[in-house]
Amino acid sequence: MSDPSLLFIAGANTVEDQRARWERKRSRTAKELLETEHRYLEQLDLVVTYFVTILKAKGTLKPAVLETIFGPLESIYSASHVLSFHLERGNLGPGLESFCQNLDLYGHYAENLEQANKTLKEQLKKNKSFRRFKKLQESRPQFQGRELEDLLPLPLQRLHQYKHFFRDLLENTCPDSAEHLKLAKAVKSISEISQWVQGITEKRENSLQLLRVQKLLKGQKTQVFTPGRWYIREGWLLVVPSKGEELKRRMFFLFSDILIAAKPCHPLHPLNSHKLACQAVYPLHQCTVDKVFGHTRSQGGLLSLSFPNKALLLMSSDQQDINDWYRSLTAAVRQLKA
Repeated sequence: MSDPSLLFIAGANTVEDQRARWERKRSRTAKELLETEHRYLEQLDLVVTYFVTILKAKGTLKPAVLETIFGPLESIYSASHVLSFHLERGNLGPGLESFCQNLDLYGHYAENLEQANKTLKEQLKKNKSFRRFKKLQESRPQFQGRELEDLLPLPLQRLHQYKHFFRDLLENTCPDSAEHLKLAKAVKSISEISQWVQGITEKRENSLQLLRVQKLLKGQKTQVFTPGRWYIREGWLLVVPSKGEELKRRMFFLFSDILIAAKPCHPLHPLNSHKLACQAVYPLHQCTVDKVFGHTRSQGGLLSLSFPNKALLLMSSDQQDINDWYRSLTAAVRQLKA
């Protein structure tokens, strides 16, 4: 029979081994967090020192313009300095606790970034002294060939890194330690801010897609850019006529609430040769989507779309393509009806 005292000792060793592994991983992650924080601060320092501080002193840009371009960057820089100070002294818990109180700055920075880039471009175009100043600063050896445009997105890139660092630290911290609760709060905070920033990014990308499609369509009759509308997908499909006519190749744009069918403009048109003419806009809230089988010998597929006053039969020779369209359309219709 096994000696119970030996099993107890073996169990104790296993627990101690686990704690030791946690501590080694935690130390490595904390060290990497500090090293990358130093590099991050060095890059932020380039913007704060050589742009924000000097521009404030010189008055090259109006205060409102300066604020728009750089947003809360100085405050983000200060918060990272405090975090770095704590990390250097091994005060991980208090450091993260203090840092998380300033995480909203990253959300506000993300909200402002699109306008910041737009204002920066405008100033470079019309403000000759700022254009010269920017070129001079970027030529300094400290910049190593980087431009201001390369440095402005850094806080949002760093936010993504924080998320992984904080999670790794939490996973490798003993659950009954004093710092575990602080780390759990930090992970929750960073996740909430990341979701906020992700939402801002998705809205911005969606707006760009809507504008792109609007520009592709000839004329202004079809209003693509509408609040609350989301771009989903686009692609060429064949429209099967109800009577024995030829198949018609059409470009379809699927959004969260409508499906647009368009055909190419005449290739010799002096203004619109690269554009598409909108032929129909189908509202999805009263749409029914069905797959039709047995017509293409498994080399593609057919979709049947039914609207109150119209029926569409769409075909693709690519099986995967028609399956993807079916999934996208049914999901969009389901979401609308929900």
